[in-house]
Amino acid sequence: MAHVVEILTAESPSGPATPRESVRAVPGQGLEGDRYFAGTGTFSPHPQRPDFEITLIQREHVEAFARESGLGFTTRDARRNLVTVGADLNALVGREFTVGSVRIRGVRLCEPCSYLAKQTSAEVLRGLVHRGGLRAQILTPGEIRVGDPLLEVAPGP
Repeated sequence: MAHVVEILTAESPSGPATPRESVRAVPGQGLEGDRYFAGTGTFSPHPQRPDFEITLIQREHVEAFARESGLGFTTRDARRNLVTVGADLNALVGREFTVGSVRIRGVRLCEPCSYLAKQTSAEVLRGLVHRGGLRAQILTPGEIRVGDPLLEVAPGP
């Protein structure tokens, strides 16, 4: 079953991605304690946009990139908020899903950028294309915890 294996937030753009056991998700704002919630992320739009509220990445993609590149690249280096296993995040663009009790909508892929390349390695620009995760919008408030299942919401009639 697809589920969350890590929750990571960073208080500032240059601050480390810090693991947490749980985090509060707030629609229109993001995750409490994260740089984008505070509006201080490197790419924080003003006003806030839905695709900057929460990011997810598949641990399988991070591990595959690290193996293929020979780099010591980790989920913390990817700087996404939720790390999942067992989920095809790319398939969730334009779809709604839940993480625990929180309802979320996939907005667009979270492709690697030059900022991430500067912080880690230029190889991420090629190596994580279509494997860099998902940008998403928080639709309902609630607590997200490590171990929470990720379930796609069936489309309505």
